[in-house]
Amino acid sequence: MSLIEFKGISKYYKETKALDNVNLTLEPNKIFGLLGRNGAGKTTLLNLLTNKIFPTTGEITLDGATVFENDAALKNMFYMMERRLYPENLSIKEIFKWSKAFYPEFDGEYAYSLCEKFKLNPKKRVKELSTGYESIFKAIIALASNAKVLIFDEPVLGLDANHRDLFYKELLANYNEKPKTIIISTHLIEEIEGVLEEVIIIKEGKLIMRKPVADLLTSAHTVSGEASKVDVYLKGRNSAGEEMIGKFKSVTVLEEVNTINKTMAKELGLELSKVELQKLFISLTNI
Repeated sequence: MSLIEFKGISKYYKETKALDNVNLTLEPNKIFGLLGRNGAGKTTLLNLLTNKIFPTTGEITLDGATVFENDAALKNMFYMMERRLYPENLSIKEIFKWSKAFYPEFDGEYAYSLCEKFKLNPKKRVKELSTGYESIFKAIIALASNAKVLIFDEPVLGLDANHRDLFYKELLANYNEKPKTIIISTHLIEEIEGVLEEVIIIKEGKLIMRKPVADLLTSAHTVSGEASKVDVYLKGRNSAGEEMIGKFKSVTVLEEVNTINKTMAKELGLELSKVELQKLFISLTNI
């Protein structure tokens, strides 16, 4: 199992509150998207989970055991960070060998097969890698670690479109073959939408939403058309996010589409459409 629980987590940096009483349970064997604007507290939450920093108040547990100074718990989690943590003079194949000491289930054969797929030369040293290939190298180690919990913070930094697509496919293949808990923090929401099962949204250090992606997307819709008619449609409705192009307006409406909505939109000559995860995220975090 890999049940993760955040219990009353707050984190202060002097007078700044990075996280404010976060209570969150992540069930095993799901792919979660951790979303938030810059400075929302995402990286702080991940650093707390992996015991890189400590909470001001609250507790984090993995399968009921605290993660605080718990080497056994930490060996079950792999955190792919943006920062470069590997010795620059070591080659990739040397780091594969070194990784086995920290993650006993590390699959070297799988790691080398991923090197072939991504066209990464394992004889290269870390310092010789471009930004994109450094991301690929770190992603390969994460996928090959066989940790019960994989955490990715901006995993496709510097990757071209082909490599990003390959990464998402390999991530899903890895997950389907050996189910595990995966947490992905990224700003490329549009790309990752089809990979995620559940979304966690943090705003200014507070948890504002946690829902399955399918439920979240059906809980809202977009209305567009002549601005004055859109305003009529919006009366009494909860909306967020607005785009204006000349006399035309597009707005995210925070409610499901029903027969009444459809009838009214048709009478006003308006178009109703599904909301995209990225646009919904922007709307929710701009409120």
